[in-house]
Amino acid sequence: MVTDSSRKTAAARESLLDLLSSIKDPELPVVNIVELGIVRDIVVDGASVQVDVTPTYSGCPAMQVIEQDIVQALEADGFTNVKVRYVFSPPWTTDWLSERTKTKLREFGIAPPMSVEGAGANDLVTLRRMRKTIPCPYCGSANTEEKSEFGSTACKAIHYCNSCHQPFDYFKDF
Repeated sequence: MVTDSSRKTAAARESLLDLLSSIKDPELPVVNIVELGIVRDIVVDGASVQVDVTPTYSGCPAMQVIEQDIVQALEADGFTNVKVRYVFSPPWTTDWLSERTKTKLREFGIAPPMSVEGAGANDLVTLRRMRKTIPCPYCGSANTEEKSEFGSTACKAIHYCNSCHQPFDYFKDF
């Protein structure tokens, strides 16, 4: 049963999701934290709000900046008691990125992650010896090669396109 109270709560949650959509991932400035899929829940109680987030991986240095940005944005919106709670289960996966978000990454020059095939939400990621072909985000060519396991951040690798001769970041899938 939908009550007036639940409608107001749902409206407040949607309004806060819009507000949180203004916060960019500091390592992926083309993607906001809602698009990244790390915002798991929002609980509003008067002037208090709790935002549950799932880090993309343990030790991600961007999480401290993201937490500060969430607190600042919500305090600027009038909340006096803002809490950010980390939720680790289920673990975040690149499968939570929408196709629209992957398109934004590609248009920004970052090859988006591919689907994590066959992995369940709580499965460990299998390390593979065989490298996948990563299509170039600029020309779409599959004639690419990995130049470095780590790119500008730990969650990205550096690749090179042998067709258009452009280096590019690849957002690793996990």
